[in-house]
Amino acid sequence: MFRDVLIVLILLTPLTTSPGRETHGPQISASALRSARITDAKPQSGPQPPCGTEPIPPYPRLDEPATVKSWSRSDFGRDWRPPACSGWSAVGFTTLVSTVARFSYASGTDGLLRRFAAISKLKGMRYWSTTHKRWQTLVVDAYALTAAQSDQRRGDFMPDEMREGNSLYFEQVDNLSGKAIYRMQIVKSSADRLVINVENVSTMRYHLLPIIHPGEMQSIYFLDRESDKVWRYYGVVRTGKNANQIARNESSAINRAVAFYRQFVGIPADQEPPAAR
Repeated sequence: MFRDVLIVLILLTPLTTSPGRETHGPQISASALRSARITDAKPQSGPQPPCGTEPIPPYPRLDEPATVKSWSRSDFGRDWRPPACSGWSAVGFTTLVSTVARFSYASGTDGLLRRFAAISKLKGMRYWSTTHKRWQTLVVDAYALTAAQSDQRRGDFMPDEMREGNSLYFEQVDNLSGKAIYRMQIVKSSADRLVINVENVSTMRYHLLPIIHPGEMQSIYFLDRESDKVWRYYGVVRTGKNANQIARNESSAINRAVAFYRQFVGIPADQEPPAAR
């Protein structure tokens, strides 16, 4: 059971609404509904988001599945330095997963921001458990908060709150590690680019055992318009190097990252085989 405690990638998952719940949801081609592919690309300098340079790994074609890669500490050493554009200052990692894709979407950043804002829609998100060998609910509950140190729930964030430079707080209940509070920062919001950074601000625990300390679970998402109907997706999830040893399960990390991507583009989590077993 400890193996599943791992990443709690959900933290990061404020990409919430599926196309069926939104007027202008992504239109996914049949070929894109295949499982995400795990790349064996050379590590080079580690994941490189699209920040003025070619991304690593590169974007797949629109008709190809998402590319997901779990990076090894043996490739970079314990003190790997994140790309400057990530805004992450801490070095090293316990787990590091990138997910890269193209997807069809006819609306703009306002529609994408609404997905981040709808925190309550995270409830019920599913993933493939590598320990139990079955599909399980990953997010038991999720709700926006009035402030970082508040237990007061509120409704999902409003469009005027999702402004560039704002920081918003929410709480999620994971299927194994319980409650944790997260900060969501809108780093960039323009007609053609959206950058969202998420990190935990409370300790994540398995029962009473601390697993991940504040700031040790980080995710960042780069969404870039390629054309009127195509967007590019680049996501990175990092667990800090001081995270509990329980938080080391490559297969679980991959499946949680893929679950998040499928949630975002509207592919049912259990519609296709898991990316890793």
